[in-house]
Amino acid sequence: MEEQILDVLKKEKRALSVHELELALNLSSIDDLKNLLKVLDKLEREVKLYRTKSNNYMMFEDSNSRVGIISITSRGTGFVMQDNGEEIKVFEEKLNGAIHKDKVIVNIIDKNTIPMLGEVVRIVERGIKQLVGTVKYIKGNIFVKPDDRKIDKYVKIDVNNHLNLVDGHKVIVKLLSPTKDREYRGEIIKVIGHINDPGVDILSIMAEHGINDEFPKSVLEEVSKITDVVSVEDIQKRVRDPKQDLRNEIIFTIDGNDTKDIDDAISIDKLENGHYKLGVHIADVSFYVKEGSELDKEAATRGTSVYLADRVTPMLPHELSNGICSLNPNVDRLAISCIMEIDENGYVCDYDIFDSVIRSRIQMTYEKVNLILEQNIIPDGYEPYVDKLHLMSELADILRKHKVNRGYIDFEIEEAKIIVNESGEAIDVQLRNRGVGEKIIEDFMIAANETVATHFYHLNYPLIYRIHGEPSEEKMQTFMRLVSVLGYKVNANLKRITPKVIQNILEQLKDKKEYYILSSQMLRSMQKAVYDVKNIGHFGLASKIYCHFTSPIRRYPDLTVHRSIRKCLLEEHPSLEVIQSWERKLPIFAARSSEMERAAIECERDVDDMKMAEYMEKHIGEEFKGIITGVQSFGFFVQLPNMIEGLVKIEDLDDDFYTYDESTFSLIGNKNKRGFRLGDEVDVVVSNASKENHTVDFILKK
Repeated sequence: MEEQILDVLKKEKRALSVHELELALNLSSIDDLKNLLKVLDKLEREVKLYRTKSNNYMMFEDSNSRVGIISITSRGTGFVMQDNGEEIKVFEEKLNGAIHKDKVIVNIIDKNTIPMLGEVVRIVERGIKQLVGTVKYIKGNIFVKPDDRKIDKYVKIDVNNHLNLVDGHKVIVKLLSPTKDREYRGEIIKVIGHINDPGVDILSIMAEHGINDEFPKSVLEEVSKITDVVSVEDIQKRVRDPKQDLRNEIIFTIDGNDTKDIDDAISIDKLENGHYKLGVHIADVSFYVKEGSELDKEAATRGTSVYLADRVTPMLPHELSNGICSLNPNVDRLAISCIMEIDENGYVCDYDIFDSVIRSRIQMTYEKVNLILEQNIIPDGYEPYVDKLHLMSELADILRKHKVNRGYIDFEIEEAKIIVNESGEAIDVQLRNRGVGEKIIEDFMIAANETVATHFYHLNYPLIYRIHGEPSEEKMQTFMRLVSVLGYKVNANLKRITPKVIQNILEQLKDKKEYYILSSQMLRSMQKAVYDVKNIGHFGLASKIYCHFTSPIRRYPDLTVHRSIRKCLLEEHPSLEVIQSWERKLPIFAARSSEMERAAIECERDVDDMKMAEYMEKHIGEEFKGIITGVQSFGFFVQLPNMIEGLVKIEDLDDDFYTYDESTFSLIGNKNKRGFRLGDEVDVVVSNASKENHTVDFILKK
C-alpha cells in the first residue's frame, strides 16, 4: 500500500484527506481504513509524507517544510543543514525544544532572506541520546549542566536516580523527555568522577565523544586465554618456507620515547644491482584477534586507538597492544612482512608479501635516531646500526623525491605537544619535533601501504582503501581570493585541480610570512580522507592506489587489510562465497572506522584545547607575541609560537570603532583604515583563560 499511496500523492501534487485517499485507492472495509491510517503514520514518521494542520496528507517535497540536522550556535540560534547543502536559520524562540544535532522538520517562514528563515515544527530524531555534564543542586533539585555549550538545557534528575551525587560530579546522562523550554528529564547511567579528581577532565571529554575507557568483561575473558609469548608450535606452523623465519635478520623499530604499542619494524639492505631491499614488518594482529570474536567486535566498534595528552585509549586491551602483538625488542613476534625492491628513482620494481616470524634487535627512538642523522652523535647501544640508519635515510630521500615529483603535498603543519605532570595537569606546551627519523618511517610506511593496496587492486580482491578526493573549484577560488587579499599573485589553473597544482601554489607562497597560515587554510579547503571499498586514490599523497596496512594494533581498517591478505593471498585461492561475504562486510567496517576516526580527532582536539586553556590559566596577565590566524565579525584569533590560540574580542578594541570587512578578511577601524588582518603580528596579554570552556582570551598590549 505504501507505493500506491506515494504514487497517488505524486500525481496529485497537493494535500489529500484520508477519505480522498480511500477513494483513490478503492478501499472499502474498516480493516482497509485501519491499515491506511497505519501506513500514513509510518510514512509521516519516515518524513516521506507531510500532514497538514487539517490532517490532510501530501508528499513531503511538495510541502512548505524541509528536513535536516540542526546545529545550535553559542548564542542560541539554530541552522538546519539540508541534504542539498542549503541552510535554514531558526531563531531561539522558534526552536520548539530542538537541541544541537537533532533531526528536525522546519516550516519555512521567509524564503526571501539568506539563509531562509524557518520554525521547527517537529523533532524527527534526537541526535544526542546521551550527554556528559556536571551535577548542580538547585533549590533541592538535582540538575545536570551539559558540558557541550551548544546544548543550553539543564537536565533534571529524578531523586530516586541520585546515586549519592554531590555538586561537581561528572556524569553521563540518558535524555528522556522535555519538561520546560530550558529543562529536560534525564537518567544518570554512569558517574565518571568528581570534577576535581585527576584525569576526570579527560574522561569526561572521552565520554562526550562516545569513547569508552573500559573493555567489556567478555572481551577481557577472551584476552585472558591468549598466551603472552609466541609458542614454538605457532612458529613451526607459520614457517612453511625458510624466507618466513626472519629472526636472524637485522630488524628494529623506531618510535616515540613513550610508545608501547609498536606496530611496525624495518630492515634494509643494498643489493648488488644498486637497488634497495626494504622490509616493512607489521604486527600480525589478525592471528590473535579472530574474526567474529568478542575482541574483534569491540575493536570494530572502537575503530581506532585514541591518543590524548597523558594517556592512550587503545583499540585492543593492553595485554595485546603493549604485549603479545607489540613488536617489542628481543622477543619472537608474528608479523606480516612486505619486502620491496626499490630502484634508484624510488620505484618499487619487485615485492613479496608473506607471514613471518621476526625478532626486533632494538627499540629505537626518534630522538636518538635524529641525533645520529642530524648531528652525527651516536647514543650508547646504537653503534651497530649506524650504517643501516644512513642507508635508510638515503632511501627515504629517494622515496620522498619520487613522491614530490608525482605531486605529493607536504602542508608542513606544525603540531603542539602538551606536557603534563603526574596529576595530568598541563605544565608546558611545546612544538612537536618532526625530524629525519619521523620522515623516514612515514616514507617507508607509505611505500608499504601503496604496495599492498596496488597488489589487491589489480587482483580485484575486496579491500578497504584509504581515499582522499580532490578539492572543489569553489573552495580553491575562495582560497585564492584570500591569497589575493593578502597582496600576493599566484599562477594556477583551477579548471583541472591536481596534486601538482596544489603543490605549485604552496611552492609559490613558500617565502611569504603568512605561509604557515595559508598552508593551514589550504589544508582546510581539502576534503577529509576516509575509508572506502571503492578506490579513487589519495589526492594529498598523489597516490593512485592507497590503503592502511601498517598499524593494525591501533586502526581497525589495517586489521581488515591483514585479514584480506590472509584470506586472499596466504591461504588457498578464496572461494566466491568468501569474496562475496567480505564484500558485504567491508563497507560497514569502512563507514564505522571513518566515523570513529572523526570522533577520535574531535576528542583529541577538545582535550588539547582544554589542556591549553588549563596551562594558560597560570599565565593570565603575561605578555606574548603572536600572529593573527583568523578574523571574524566578533574579533580575531591570535596564535602563539607554541600553537596556543586565543581570541581578541572586538569589544576589547577600544582605540577605534571596528567593522568586519568580509571581502578582505579583516577588521577595519573607522579612523585606522588598515585595522587588523590575517598574518599581522601583534603583542597580546592573556586576559582570561577557562579550562571549563576550553577558551583563551587576549587583549592587545597597550
